[in-house]
Amino acid sequence: MCSPMLRALSGRSIVPGCISPIRQSHWFPSVLALKTSPPLRAEPAKKKKKVDPKRDQEAKERLKKRIRKMEKVAPELIPIEDFIIPTKYLDDLRVRAVPQLSSEESERRAMLLKEWARYKHQQHQAEMAAIREALEAQQEALEELRLESEELYKAALRIDPGLVPFQHQGPSHTPPVANYQAPEGKFNDITRVYVQ
Repeated sequence: MCSPMLRALSGRSIVPGCISPIRQSHWFPSVLALKTSPPLRAEPAKKKKKVDPKRDQEAKERLKKRIRKMEKVAPELIPIEDFIIPTKYLDDLRVRAVPQLSSEESERRAMLLKEWARYKHQQHQAEMAAIREALEAQQEALEELRLESEELYKAALRIDPGLVPFQHQGPSHTPPVANYQAPEGKFNDITRVYVQ
């Protein structure tokens, strides 16, 4: 015979031929856990306070009114202080007067600029010619070396890893220190807090 308590205690039937439903309450574990104890520390149900329907309706109306008022006013945007120009720099009187140059000074500056452009052009041409000569000499030397010995030619073409010395120290394998508080130093926090 299958009792109702047995049905509530287990999701599967212990007694053969007795069909019991799946657990009906989360307070009762499965049949594998043999202990079934009801909750003993449950808080007693609180008394419901009598609410005046008129006052409740007034509170709801006040809340709806506040919501409508907040929807009308656009939300205040947090300003980006980097884009705000201080007012002391917006004064029109703070305009630097451009000095009037004489015709001789203007002519001198133009000639100086042209001379500087010619100098930089000649410097660039000399650098390009030196690089071209070095590459041609290198190619000629490699061809002569190839005629002498094929092995020396292949060795000359190989990349030398020790040509440019480079040292690098990667991250260490030591584990991080537990509960380590990184020192922040002394500073004055002037961040503004905006409340919506």
